[in-house]
Amino acid sequence: MFDLIIKDGDIADGSGGEIRRADVAIQEDRIAALEPGLRESLARSVIHAQGRIVCPGFIDVHSHSDAYLLLEPAAPSKLFQGITTEVVGNCGASAAPCHGDARLPSDWQSHAYPGTWIDMREYRRLLEAVSPAVNVVALVGHNILRAGVLGYKGRAATPGEMAVMIRRLEECMDAGARGLSTGLIYPPGMYASREELLALASVVARRNGVYASHMRSEGGGLLESLQETIDVARTTGVTTQVSHLKTSGRANWPLIDKALDLLKSARKDGIRVAADRYPYTASCTELDVLFPNWATEGGRDAELARLRDPVTRARLRREILATRTDRSWGSITIGSTSEANSRFRGMPLEEAARALGLEPLDAALHLIETDALSTTAFFQGMSEENMWRILAEPWVMIGSDASLRAPWGPLGRDYPHPRAYGAFTVFLRAALDGKTVSLPEAVRKMTALPASHFQLRDRGTLRPGAFADIVVVDPPAVRAHASYADPHRLSEGITDIIVNGTPELLDRTLTGYRVGRWL
Repeated sequence: MFDLIIKDGDIADGSGGEIRRADVAIQEDRIAALEPGLRESLARSVIHAQGRIVCPGFIDVHSHSDAYLLLEPAAPSKLFQGITTEVVGNCGASAAPCHGDARLPSDWQSHAYPGTWIDMREYRRLLEAVSPAVNVVALVGHNILRAGVLGYKGRAATPGEMAVMIRRLEECMDAGARGLSTGLIYPPGMYASREELLALASVVARRNGVYASHMRSEGGGLLESLQETIDVARTTGVTTQVSHLKTSGRANWPLIDKALDLLKSARKDGIRVAADRYPYTASCTELDVLFPNWATEGGRDAELARLRDPVTRARLRREILATRTDRSWGSITIGSTSEANSRFRGMPLEEAARALGLEPLDAALHLIETDALSTTAFFQGMSEENMWRILAEPWVMIGSDASLRAPWGPLGRDYPHPRAYGAFTVFLRAALDGKTVSLPEAVRKMTALPASHFQLRDRGTLRPGAFADIVVVDPPAVRAHASYADPHRLSEGITDIIVNGTPELLDRTLTGYRVGRWL
């Protein structure tokens, strides 16, 4: 007797092969059979999937849900996109290890959690105690690793400091982390030398892990940054992932051909390098990303002190203006803010500037200062044509680049990028509409490809013996409702989700079961 049969679905098994009609039988946490004509009487329960696509659970290879899974382990914004596994700890930011002067990102810091932790083992124990709905693959964030040893100093690490970083990275991987991520536009990662990256990536390579890099530049310095990332992969042999591959800024859109050629050439040479991307043309990050490197050295208090000093603020203002045109301010929209500045959420920066009676840059500085560095913003600056070209590459996976959210509770009070609720749904809709790769290939890029990249054994495909992470899709209903004007809206079109053999979404309704695992 099977526990569950998914009956009469159109199977997209993750391989990229043709869709076929079959039934899926589940016993405990595994797929027990995949064949047409299974009798309903053989199962304790049945999901009727006629006219629907049945595929492996989607794997979000670039997530920031580390801390938020402790607050909202049901992960609704992810489940309603079909995501059953999240890779957390990206862009150099992870929940652990949090030693010394290391601090969590400001949005994570603003919440109270059901426990405390310092190292990866303690974080893992706490996460497993809350029973997340999704499976979790953890990377170690280089920024928090470095800050725990050097603080936020803008200099190279000494040999002794490197030894401590290496030891702590090894401890994290011993506790179950799968690799390392960098965020080389953020402090303190921006101060790391090539030698530091090589030393840490070598640790990951020896343990057969993954090195994911938010590179030093995604705009004018894109090609040089790609070359640095490829060189790390070439020198150490580490499996490498370019985070949210893009060409930022209209002047840099023509770099797409050379950027793709660099990556294709590296892959042809046998270098294990891939990339991830989300299907939106606006990025989202902290508004103080506008600042030059020197202004962020020393951490939060030092950065705020510079901002509040009239002489330093004037210097900061001059240098930012020298790097931006008057037209560029029109590409920025305010995202999350403090409650005091909540009226500006979702408002173009230029409109906020008019409301404050300030120039756009001065309005940005005002928000950054009064929000104590917690302001986020959406930056429109990517080519849609380039985006679809990148998403079509067979080695590019899908990543939301977002923490989970919920339209209720503590995670429903900020102003996220709509990708938090819609990245996978937007891509799936595009495939269904013939706007990007075929549906079987789109499913492969969200399932088998990332499972192979992260060596998630028996995940990412539908076949007997594989873990039963399964998504049932109603194709006509697939829609991403989240927008820049109204971001807290769940996606539509995912009718049922099975995680490790247990139904977590049935007929578009959360069951309350949460059986995700640390992978």
